Amino acid sequence: MAEAKKQTIEEMFETIEGTIAELEKDDLPLEKAFSCYEEGIKLVKKCEEEIDAVEKKVMVLSGGEVHEFS
Repeated sequence: MAEAKKQTIEEMFETIEGTIAELEKDDLPLEKAFSCYEEGIKLVKKCEEEIDAVEKKVMVLSGGEVHEFS
């Protein structure tokens, strides 16, 4: 079985933006809204994991020094 292509953080953000736009529709049925919300929360958690992993890599590359990300 072929493995699905892993989304980049930017692609996940775009998907989340689309989910938000869908949730903002006035005529969205409750079941669809819940499904969109659930998928959005999963993507946000995945983004957090990816960002944490990148921050850890930066710390390793900087010799363990802590830098403010701004």
